[in-house]
Amino acid sequence: MNLKPSKIVCIGKNYLDHAKEMGSALPPDPLIFLKPPSALIGPGVPIVLPKLSNHVEHEAEIGVVIRERLYQVDEAEAMRGIEGFVCLNDVTARDWQKRESQWARAKGFDTFCPVGPRVVGGLDWRTLEIIGRVNGSVRQHGRASQMHFSIPFLLSHISQVMTLEPGDLVATGTPAGVGRLEPGDTVEVEIPGVGVLSNPVVAA
Repeated sequence: MNLKPSKIVCIGKNYLDHAKEMGSALPPDPLIFLKPPSALIGPGVPIVLPKLSNHVEHEAEIGVVIRERLYQVDEAEAMRGIEGFVCLNDVTARDWQKRESQWARAKGFDTFCPVGPRVVGGLDWRTLEIIGRVNGSVRQHGRASQMHFSIPFLLSHISQVMTLEPGDLVATGTPAGVGRLEPGDTVEVEIPGVGVLSNPVVAA
C-alpha cells in the first residue's frame, strides 16, 4: 500500500457515544478538520509520543480512499468515486486539543495518522464496523450504521467545500472508548473484511 494523499480530511464527533464522552453534543453539520500528509505512517511503524504532549490518545476510524476527482457531487456520485476502505488511527494529543480551538497541532504531529494494511473496495459501507485495541484489549467498537452523518453524505458534503483529489483520504470519525497511549503499547485498528492495522508506541 502506497498512499500519497494531497490532504487528509477528518470528521469529528460523528458518533453520539464519542460526543458524549468528550462532553459535547452532536454537531448540526459535519465537523471538518485536516491532518497533514506528513502525519501518515504505515503498518508496523511506531507512533511517536511527542515531547510537547503529556496525553496522547488513539482514535480508531474507518478511512475512505478517493479514486476519482470529486467536486460538488451528490451522494451516489461520491460513492462511485471511492477506491475503497482502510483502517485508520486518528492519533490525538488530547491536552493540546483541549487547550486550543484549532486542532491542527493536536492532530498533526508526525506519525499521528497510521493507515493500513490495505485498501479494500466493493464493500457495502453500511455493513462496516470498527474495532480499536490496545495490547490486545478492546477499547473501541462501533458500526458505520451508527454514524451521525453517513459516509455518502460526508463525501458529498466535503466535495461542496473542497475538491477531493485521487488518493485523498477521509477519516469518518471515531466511536467511544478513546484512551491514553503509553510507550510500549501496541495499538490495533480492525475493520472486518479489510484487515488489522497494528502500530507500536514509543517515546520521542
